Amino acid sequence: MKPAPFRYAAPDTLDEAIALSDRFGDSARMLAGGQSLLAMMNLRIVRPEVVIDLNRVPGLAAWRQLDGSLRIGAMLRQQVLETPDGPTGALPLLGAAIRHVGHRATRSRGTVGGSLAHADPAAELPACMLALDAEIVAQSSAGERTIPAAAFFRDTFTTALSETEILCEIRVPVPSADRYGCSFIEIARRHGDFAVAAIACVVEGRADGRIGVAKLAMAGVGPVPLRLAEAELVLAGADPTGEAFAEAGRAAMRAIDPPSDLHATAEYRRAVAPVLVERALAEACRAASLEGAGDA
Repeated sequence: MKPAPFRYAAPDTLDEAIALSDRFGDSARMLAGGQSLLAMMNLRIVRPEVVIDLNRVPGLAAWRQLDGSLRIGAMLRQQVLETPDGPTGALPLLGAAIRHVGHRATRSRGTVGGSLAHADPAAELPACMLALDAEIVAQSSAGERTIPAAAFFRDTFTTALSETEILCEIRVPVPSADRYGCSFIEIARRHGDFAVAAIACVVEGRADGRIGVAKLAMAGVGPVPLRLAEAELVLAGADPTGEAFAEAGRAAMRAIDPPSDLHATAEYRRAVAPVLVERALAEACRAASLEGAGDA
């Protein structure tokens, strides 16, 4: 199929893009990488009257480290997360996850902000941003608004962005712990597919070899990426052993309410969730050089 007729606008500045967004409101869609939007338009799942192309707006594809956080422009191509001199040096979780996002060809066009704004509950980057306590920065004619990742994802393909806001930047705290490890693990039917279930895991270790803080977020097990708060409480101050990881896995299984679809049943997702949690914790604790991580 081909998309329904639409108008096309390519603003040269962010102010122009905001003015267009104000003018057309919910009848417009922002074009970033287009890897999801164009497919949905071709299938006529969405029928925007106007497509506002952000690719000419300067500055939206930059990244920098400032005031203890990594500032990632919304238009940064996903493939930059794979490069040795990219932002993943400060945030290795993104480097671990990006290998699972589509394929090299799609990552050359797909953007970090586009993935977040699309809000597919099985996507990898939203779960990562949730585990990393990221903040999403949106701009509109009313000014700048900063939205915590925990409040950003509202439902399947639905975010906290208003109809006139443009996602411009993602701010992610850079870890400062001496003992820091992370892991990203997913199950998919084929490499590059959206996750049947996935886990983003961050661990900060204490000097005594115990877990200080663990942050866990899952994709593919509900309408939005899910932070596993109960499992995190189980792990706080715990020895990094297989027993602790298994208890966190059981807490994760209690927390999720996964769907059944063409890719997997709810029962399958519920069964694999604790396995993913245990494996991710073992990997992250080993990366953080925590004693006992090999017991898992």
